[in-house]
Amino acid sequence: MRRPPLRKLACILAVVHAPAFAATNIAAARLEDLSLEQLTEIRVTSVSRREERLLDAPASIYVITAEDIRRSGATDLWGVLRLAPNLFIGRGDNNQWVAGSRGMIASTSNKMLVLIDGRTIYTPLFSGVFSDAQYVSVEDIDRVEVISGPGGTLWGTNAVNGVINITTKPAQVTRGSLAHGWAGNYERGVALRQGATLGEAASYRVYAQYRELDERALMSGEGARDESERMLAGFRGDWTRGNGAATFEGEAYKGHVDNLGGSRPVQGGHLLARWEQPTAAGGSMRVQAYYDRSDRIHEGSFGEKLDIADLDVQYGWKPHPAHMLVVGGGYRASRDRIDDTPVLGFDPADTNQQWANLFAQDEWTVIPGLAFTGGVRAERNPYTGVEWLPTLRFAWKLAPDHLVWGDVSRAARAPSRLDRDAFTPVLRTNSTFEAERAGVAELGYRTQVTPSLSFSVTAFHHRYPNLRTLEFTPDFKGVVVANGFEGRTTGVEGWGTWRVAPWWRIDLGAMTMSETIQVRPGHVDVGGVSQISNDPRHTAQLRSAWDIGSAWDAEVLVRNVGHIPGYDVPAYTVVDGRVAWQLRRELELSLAVQNAFDRDYGELGPASSRAVFRRTWLLALRWQT
Repeated sequence: MRRPPLRKLACILAVVHAPAFAATNIAAARLEDLSLEQLTEIRVTSVSRREERLLDAPASIYVITAEDIRRSGATDLWGVLRLAPNLFIGRGDNNQWVAGSRGMIASTSNKMLVLIDGRTIYTPLFSGVFSDAQYVSVEDIDRVEVISGPGGTLWGTNAVNGVINITTKPAQVTRGSLAHGWAGNYERGVALRQGATLGEAASYRVYAQYRELDERALMSGEGARDESERMLAGFRGDWTRGNGAATFEGEAYKGHVDNLGGSRPVQGGHLLARWEQPTAAGGSMRVQAYYDRSDRIHEGSFGEKLDIADLDVQYGWKPHPAHMLVVGGGYRASRDRIDDTPVLGFDPADTNQQWANLFAQDEWTVIPGLAFTGGVRAERNPYTGVEWLPTLRFAWKLAPDHLVWGDVSRAARAPSRLDRDAFTPVLRTNSTFEAERAGVAELGYRTQVTPSLSFSVTAFHHRYPNLRTLEFTPDFKGVVVANGFEGRTTGVEGWGTWRVAPWWRIDLGAMTMSETIQVRPGHVDVGGVSQISNDPRHTAQLRSAWDIGSAWDAEVLVRNVGHIPGYDVPAYTVVDGRVAWQLRRELELSLAVQNAFDRDYGELGPASSRAVFRRTWLLALRWQT
């Protein structure tokens, strides 16, 4: 794909002229300013749909902070997610990524629920995420809460193996100006932001970003045809009135993504409004609505125009000192229009779909330090009707900084259009495909052992009674999507942080599991177990961050991923690093290197279309007032 040289020049000029922005405050935090006590006091909302201390949250949850993101040098969402030790992040090329936890990733990673500021971004077309369309300004991310394990009771279908909840910064903390430009051997980009106040009660920011990627190579040595360029612009406003707070945000994006199968133009945007209000009963009320539009073309395969409208309401209160109740519900409607091709079609091509849900959860403090939580969600989807998603968990505080927790839950992935409506010259539609369900049991322990050492460990067992397969039609003239597999995953995951010195921090995480997938009695699969057995049996990472004097900081990330049997991807170990120099209080120069030892390796996908990743470097200049 040929790119106008003026766009590359604009990226360079943005870096060169960044000092035109006046500066008044420092852009980066120091390790000594982020004690372990502060890190464990981080507030999270993904586990109980209310704010609570990370140390008290009864789930396998890891939090990526804004400072983690800055030190990593990541320029996109998927690079940010690599920092979570309870996630496997794999890419087939520059633009095709999957994120998953605890296995059953397949090629679409359709058992992870991803939210950005409360907006669900999975597509009803295949229940996964179009990674090439998720272009987020990483400068504005406040934190990412990654839950490995089920979250269906509070978050709904598709939250089977985990929830990735991305929260951006309030407009109040992004006042002033920011310019960030970067350029390297495979990538160039620029991000701009301006924020200010509107009176005493409101703040806003506007932002824009441009990023382009150069072509990688395939294992055969031929070009991967994975060049891309993307543009993004948006705004956010936050307004407070009394104890209440309102948020308004909007965003538009456009991109051109190359692929071995053909080009993929993508564009879209969203508008979101949210109101939160504390209640006299010791809880809060939250109302959120958004509209999302996406338009994409897969050259030679299909085109899609998708409109989604979503409304979500929740109310929490304490009817009794020992009980904390949260109830809520939501409604979601979509209009999906598909342009069929001889390669892939959908019946019907155009459809309107609706989803609705109600949920309730009660947290009961039996005695000080011991609480039980029970909840259930009823969610109706257009294919299988109502799915019931219950959970029961306990949290036992052995001491103020020691938590033992466990749960049993039922989760489900609702059928998508790809499961029920898709057809090809060989594939037939199947109106009997059921929701993929999972029964999950977990037991975990989280603690801050000393002021300088903390860790979390979780044992898990997932059982999947009816996973997706391909089977022959009764007349043997085609195949259909069916529920002919059953599977189990059992394993342990854990991570810890050690503050070796005020200027040195080490983070270590690992996951190991066994996975068994087999054909159910009475079924005959023709696709092979390899179609869903795309999971490494172990992953590990070591991250070390240093403050070097008063003006320098550095970070090294070592990632190890085990063999992926479905695609026969060899195990690999990659070393990434970044060093930053604070030239002035408001100006930072950095150099980031990925795959520092330049070992050619692939991460995901069939060998014939798997891109090879070599050493990548990025020089960046960041100015923030």
